[in-house]
Amino acid sequence: MQWQRAWVSPFADYLHDFAELIGDKRTWETLAETVKGIISAGSLVCRKIASCSPILSAVKDGAQRVIRFAKGRSTERSEVDAEHLTERLRSRGLAHLREVEGKELWLILDSSDLRKPYAQEMPALMEVKDLNGNLVPGYRTVNVLGIAPKRRAILYHRLFSSQEDGFSSEPLEMQQALQTVSQALQPWKEEQAELVVTWIMDSGMDDVAMWRTVWEQEEHLVCRLKHSQRLVEFLDEEGEWQGGNIEQSREHLRMLAKTKTSMRVRVGRQRRAKMQPVEVEIRVCPIRVTYDLQVRRNRPEEIVSKPLWLIEVRLPDAHMKPWLLITDRPVTGPASARRVFYMYRQRWAVEDAFKFTKNCLGWEDVQLLDLEGVRTLVALAWVAAGFLYELGINLEWPEVQLLARLGGWVQRKDRPPGKIVITRGLRRLMEAMTTQAFLDEYIAEHGALPPRIAAIMREMRSQDL
Repeated sequence: MQWQRAWVSPFADYLHDFAELIGDKRTWETLAETVKGIISAGSLVCRKIASCSPILSAVKDGAQRVIRFAKGRSTERSEVDAEHLTERLRSRGLAHLREVEGKELWLILDSSDLRKPYAQEMPALMEVKDLNGNLVPGYRTVNVLGIAPKRRAILYHRLFSSQEDGFSSEPLEMQQALQTVSQALQPWKEEQAELVVTWIMDSGMDDVAMWRTVWEQEEHLVCRLKHSQRLVEFLDEEGEWQGGNIEQSREHLRMLAKTKTSMRVRVGRQRRAKMQPVEVEIRVCPIRVTYDLQVRRNRPEEIVSKPLWLIEVRLPDAHMKPWLLITDRPVTGPASARRVFYMYRQRWAVEDAFKFTKNCLGWEDVQLLDLEGVRTLVALAWVAAGFLYELGINLEWPEVQLLARLGGWVQRKDRPPGKIVITRGLRRLMEAMTTQAFLDEYIAEHGALPPRIAAIMREMRSQDL
């Protein structure tokens, strides 16, 4: 059983960072079994979590134990809530990112909706958009994914609703994410003075107050623009600064680089988008943004100007509107232009993370009539995702290769197993462990399996031999 000890070690090792939150043995067991159950069930339905845990499935009212745990009713001597879980997740994630040498850290900030289209009784439901753009009940989340060479880690997560008591505003939720992660990075920055931190944001973060916060933290940004009428200054043909807006600045863009990439787009007469290689053109021009340092603060106005670069990304052969990006990182040649493009492309890592947690861990399945319980269960899904992120990095482990094969992976040098395949294999392993636990409990109670079940198992084992 050497393989089992080797497998248990990474999971126990990973959860060890959460041990200080736990005040008793029973709560620790519930935490570990709930995370295992989430991975195995691929769902946040408490009944499914319990049924897929070898221990919780063998006790009476295992689902109720998960519910009480999520609501905090059985954890009075512990600090198991969304805030403390994500704080530990952030600490573990930063340690994971620091294991590799590198002078850059990319932080992808994004929001994602948790949709509950048929929910009526869940607390503090707000309106969010479904995949067709229609308004449905749900919640919103803010998340930060850290990226270093060959490493990814979840550094921030918070679920909120505009309908909950004490809610201020969505921009303030974003500001809190920026500041919380930056504060957690301070020891790393002090130890490694040359570390360059860059925030990568989508068009929903086209907000000068958020940019101001990043720059005050002495960090950089790459942000997709939403407002083409934003007032800026740009250089004219004579090299003089002129006032105008983003749309007018585009007239002064110059081609700086070309590259190739693979994207899911529609090209030519294709009826549907598909993943395929495409040509990319990158045009650039310098701009300046003037803004109030004290915007959204109850302080006297303090106007400053910030030099930036406007970048337009075109896919000439694809049916896709150009991207407009701004960055404070110098873009003075083809290499730096391509690098900013590749940095923004990494924002799809967040989409990948959301797809993973939604589809493989079922975070939209959550069903509790308690907002803090909902937050805790969704945070536990991210705890499970964090473990699978780390597990997938160590592809050289024979245990991980076995899980990949259980998940249906066929070994190929150019196609390593992904998180979804590894999760599928882990799920099958946990199902086998749960099944064995049921059988062992039945034998202990009745002395033997029912004759026909025993015959089926003997037949299957003889076929395997």
